[in-house]
Amino acid sequence: MLCGIDEAGRGPLAGPLVVAGAILNEQIEELNDSKKLSEKKREELFKKITKSSTYHIVFKSCQDIDTKGISQCLKESILEIMQTLNADEFLMDGNTSFGIDTLQHKIKADATVKEVSAASILAKVSRDRYMCEISKDYPQYNFEKHKGYGTKAHVEKIKEFGRSKEHRFSFRLKELGEEKGGVQKSLF
Repeated sequence: MLCGIDEAGRGPLAGPLVVAGAILNEQIEELNDSKKLSEKKREELFKKITKSSTYHIVFKSCQDIDTKGISQCLKESILEIMQTLNADEFLMDGNTSFGIDTLQHKIKADATVKEVSAASILAKVSRDRYMCEISKDYPQYNFEKHKGYGTKAHVEKIKEFGRSKEHRFSFRLKELGEEKGGVQKSLF
């Protein structure tokens, strides 16, 4: 029994890191890397995956990321999934096993291994939903549009309003003249 693992939100300027693990209990057609699917198709598949798989989804807040670092947050999330889900093998999308001996990894597994594709979709949809939900509390940032990624429009909003509590302060921006290190205070 294989558990696929993937993440969403490794690189954005705002919002959580979301890591999902999925064990398929039945075949699901049209699974693929979540980035290659439309939002509508991801939502359809999310429903199918949650009904016909055993899964676990872990959220790590921007505060966790700022305090521990993205790699440590990924490792903790993967270990939680491995401790929660009962599988014979665990396969992570990417090129590292984060020092976890029993974790396998494969580049592009999210597009080639159905269980990892399912995890990719679970992580992406869960994170996107979260970003749309918090956009109600922070309408000035338009999180529902860019989901916290470093788009030009998002950087312009940070220039105008500063960072919110949903932003990662450890992610520095050249466009704001920020040097590595140091943490700014949240304005909200």
